[in-house]
Amino acid sequence: MAPVRLDLTHRLSQALGVLDRPGVGLIKPEVASDEVLASVHDPEYIRAVRAVSTGEVAEDLERGLGTDDNPVFPHIHEASARILGGSVAAAEAIWTGEVLHAVNFAGGLHHAGRGKASGFCIYNDCAAAIQRLLDRGAQRVAYVDLDAHHGDGVESIFWNDPRVLTISIHETGISLFPGSGFANDSGGPEALGSAVNVALPPGTGDAGYLRATHAVVPQLLRAFDPQVLVTQHGCDGHGEDPLTNLRMSVEGQRQLALDASDWARDFAGDRWLATGGGGYSPFSVVPRTWTHLVAAATGQPLRTSTVIPQAWRDYAARAAGLGPGEEMAGIPDTMSDGVDVWWRSWEVGYDPSDPVDQTIMATRKEIFPYHGLDPWFD
Repeated sequence: MAPVRLDLTHRLSQALGVLDRPGVGLIKPEVASDEVLASVHDPEYIRAVRAVSTGEVAEDLERGLGTDDNPVFPHIHEASARILGGSVAAAEAIWTGEVLHAVNFAGGLHHAGRGKASGFCIYNDCAAAIQRLLDRGAQRVAYVDLDAHHGDGVESIFWNDPRVLTISIHETGISLFPGSGFANDSGGPEALGSAVNVALPPGTGDAGYLRATHAVVPQLLRAFDPQVLVTQHGCDGHGEDPLTNLRMSVEGQRQLALDASDWARDFAGDRWLATGGGGYSPFSVVPRTWTHLVAAATGQPLRTSTVIPQAWRDYAARAAGLGPGEEMAGIPDTMSDGVDVWWRSWEVGYDPSDPVDQTIMATRKEIFPYHGLDPWFD
């Protein structure tokens, strides 16, 4: 979660002219107030974050503050509340019609729960953005989580709220943190079918991930008919990521951004809020994937053959600690991994011996009937 990820993404988007396109603007987010934070977090938890932020207490392990995953540092409250404030401001701008699309690539902190930090996440900006939309009058908001890790925090916050459809496509919790998000985790008693989980086997690459996504997401979005789409684009499913076991490429993750743009247009009145998320290859993967995301949100996707300016590569090399003349291994020169993205559509057929297809069918059989869909044919 090193801040250099955000710096490099912003600079790459700028260097490729994405931020200078017509209609693109930048909003400086405010630090969210305690009232805004309390829309999705317990007041006692907010006070605990403030306490470790000022040094009043060193840690609060009961609330996940001071653990290996969530080390505390000065002003952790302000930094985390500003990220949340950005996603809330984006949701507000979309709901009022100021913009159709908004991106907060600093956001996507989907593990934070109502009263506990988890998985590098202190405040849950995705949940706060969704809650702001509900508070402004939205009746149906869809959240699609494309991170390698289960979007457990967002799911838990809206577990029993039928107004929010949460869909998470992730590596199975059998092999990856947070150990949750299985097909039969389908929502609370008042919202059965509102939580959707596709738990993919380790080693799944572009073809399997995209097949699973396209076999579940558009069908449910069509049935749910959301007024706004919120997506989380953690890029830790990339094959170079050191924390996960998926095998995606930048091209595959670019395709997911294009898909999200299409889903917003086709199913959500073209209202789309995209966030970042995980991603632990900060020089090679994250800036390219999220720059593709920002470009997709502008309606003008970047070609994968786009050459990365040398000035950005030099800056990235310095940020990585490389000296003059050192080999720039790991600093990419194009917006591509050099792979062709392809996946087999679900309509082509179902292979009961394929682990990815088994995962897809488990989710469809569990969830589709709640939405009036046939798990075998829709």
